[in-house]
Amino acid sequence: MLFLWLYMFYSCAGSCAATRGSPAAGEESSPEEHRAAPDAASPISSFFNGSGSKRLPQAIIIGVKKGGTRALLEFLRVHPDVRAVGAEPHFFDRNYERGLAWYRDLMPRTLEGQITMEKTPSYFVTKEAPARISSMSKGTKLIVVVRDPVTRAISDYTQTLSKKPDIPTFESLTFKNRTTGLIDTSWSAIQIGIYAKHLENWLLYFPIGQILFVSGERLISDPAGELGRVQDFLGLKRIITDKHFYFNKTKGFPCLKKAEGSSKPHCLGKTKGRTHPDIDQEVVQRLRDFYRPFNMKFYQMTGQDFGWD
Repeated sequence: MLFLWLYMFYSCAGSCAATRGSPAAGEESSPEEHRAAPDAASPISSFFNGSGSKRLPQAIIIGVKKGGTRALLEFLRVHPDVRAVGAEPHFFDRNYERGLAWYRDLMPRTLEGQITMEKTPSYFVTKEAPARISSMSKGTKLIVVVRDPVTRAISDYTQTLSKKPDIPTFESLTFKNRTTGLIDTSWSAIQIGIYAKHLENWLLYFPIGQILFVSGERLISDPAGELGRVQDFLGLKRIITDKHFYFNKTKGFPCLKKAEGSSKPHCLGKTKGRTHPDIDQEVVQRLRDFYRPFNMKFYQMTGQDFGWD
């Protein structure tokens, strides 16, 4: 009798799980759900738990652009208890009128105990985003990847330059009037780096302890250390460690020995780690002087000294 039951169990495990995991008639499944992943349910767990369900995210990487958010997301997706949307949903800044049901449907299916995540770096600088996320759930955990604002601005400009080679120089865009040294804070590349100003808006809706600030610099120099902090913050077991990384000297940043759903090493694409153009050092110094008081305030607000100067 026992052997008959085991035969029926293992015969059903694959087909039952596949049936439960299939989309309903007329429902399109996302590429995220089709991609093999280390956190995909095994046949036995699928037999008992089904293919999971779509949930609103319990944690969101909210910023900042060109800070290292893609690297953090890719690193986190190695963890078996993290499921994340690959593309940026831009729900709380561009698609809010579509409603929470639309947003939830973008999420990958998760099993009990797994965390649903997404990342959209522009949330951090979107005035309406804090109130909207708080309205969804006051308990949402927020992660901000920050980077030296001067380096971040140059990286931002480099990305735009790769798409629009005919744009004005970085130096000319930096100033409203170069003679007087007046910085143009309306330029998004400059404005994003005034972290203290943006954080004030978030603290109207979330306590500081509910926001984790990740150093973009340490994410490169010590990825396992920063990932340890992130895993602790999310209440996850520290599974992602030094053994998951190797340093790629060509690209100049760490890569994964095995990416999500793959047995092969994985580095971020060619759009990451672009060579920055040479910028007039006088302009760089003026920007450092401009950001310094904002950086000091940001250090005080977060209780962290990021060492930018």
